Amino acid sequence: MTQAYSLPPFENRFAALPPAFYTRLQPTPLPAPYLVGFSEDAAATVGLSTPAIDDRSFLDIFAGNQIAPGSAPLSAVYSGHQFGVWAGQLGDGRAITLGDLPAADGQGRIELQLKGAGQTPYSRMGDGRAVLRSSIREFLCSEAMAALGIPTTRALTVIGSDQRVLREAPETAAVVTRMAPSFIRFGSFEHWYYNQRFDELKILADTVLEQFYPELLAEENPYQALLREVTRRTAVLMAQWQAVGFMHGVMNTDNMSILGLTLDYGPFGFMEAFDARHICNHTDSQGRYSYQMQPRIGQWNCFALGQAMLPLIGSVEQTEAALAGYEAIFQAQHDALLHAKLGLTTQQAEDARLFEAMFGILQANGVDFTLFFRRLGDLRIDNTAHDEPLRDLILDRPAFDAWAAQYRARLRAEDSDDDARRLAMHAVNPKYVLRNYLAQVAIEQAQQKDFSEVARLQQMLRHPFDEQPGFERYAALPPDWASHLEVSCSS
Repeated sequence: MTQAYSLPPFENRFAALPPAFYTRLQPTPLPAPYLVGFSEDAAATVGLSTPAIDDRSFLDIFAGNQIAPGSAPLSAVYSGHQFGVWAGQLGDGRAITLGDLPAADGQGRIELQLKGAGQTPYSRMGDGRAVLRSSIREFLCSEAMAALGIPTTRALTVIGSDQRVLREAPETAAVVTRMAPSFIRFGSFEHWYYNQRFDELKILADTVLEQFYPELLAEENPYQALLREVTRRTAVLMAQWQAVGFMHGVMNTDNMSILGLTLDYGPFGFMEAFDARHICNHTDSQGRYSYQMQPRIGQWNCFALGQAMLPLIGSVEQTEAALAGYEAIFQAQHDALLHAKLGLTTQQAEDARLFEAMFGILQANGVDFTLFFRRLGDLRIDNTAHDEPLRDLILDRPAFDAWAAQYRARLRAEDSDDDARRLAMHAVNPKYVLRNYLAQVAIEQAQQKDFSEVARLQQMLRHPFDEQPGFERYAALPPDWASHLEVSCSS
């Protein structure tokens, strides 16, 4: 008899909230589950071991076929603004939280949630399933973002099945297990505010404060302090997204984490040929969530959260004061990240013009975002021979040469050392990101039951800043066919 996969007993802190916050339910079993991917890094955060590929107990637990000890499965209710329009009640339409486990580092607890585990009372017209395609994308990207040092939910595993589900075309079902200290969203607060249930709103805020921001309880107005801290985290997160060229695609308030994490990977993308107006979600016909709009939408969402928290904070003036720091925090963080990306260790008055001219060249020439910054690290102050790989990315060579002369002068002004700067720049400018075409190749192979490319991409994305001999082709310019790929909210 095969020994059951070893799991510590679950608890479920969210289940301690009043019943109005969630619905208890059992996941819908997934027929004949099989392992598609597993993250040892994510597993280590809660002290879990790597399962055997055919470990039936592991597969059944994380496919939703078997309930682990102590687990109290539930789906949470929340509401939200979608594409700027109030959408009313939403909720976990295909996510079921199993419970939480202690973090391996002793710092709090981590919730484990099955995404794609069947219908819930919040599924509306959906079937509650996720498809293999979107599950692989979320699994790879959440782990990639963690390796880039960007706050994010994590992904433990993807479990596949031959069960057919209908989206834009027939696909196969899958369940991804995602992990976070909490999945509470801006929309969780909006739900109680717009339903005029301020007692529940206070319970939610008190829970968030006690579990995740206990240091704020000593503030004169803890609710105002909470909004201020969430606003700060959101502004910092937006700067981090912009600095690596990450585009979320669906920045609805129900997809915004109260902890400042990257949450809900749907039609995301990493910038390739630079276009500040690029829209990675073909459902977004108005460009609300384009690359250049992300910082402003982050601020808009914070204002939506502030509106929902107004009854707790007490006055419009106090709420506005908590929100007031967003723009300055974003600008300071983004500026610091740009200085690091260009290897600049000091700040000078003309730096903003240098950055503006650089982005003008990227925009006018459709320069590959990731390759530009990576190759910029190889530039030598007094030797233009090293410029060729970088110049090859740019059609307007004279414009680049003029900018490079300004950049070299700026480096000389702070006595920059080529070798030290190269190491520093390569430590913040990734060589490898999850380009959509790389994910697509892995997905198409996985649909044929070949999961080797999923594993290979996962291994590569664990070390995005390293050279990684043997993986060079993953850092090359994307093929022509990649420009025709489209991703949408359908998953």
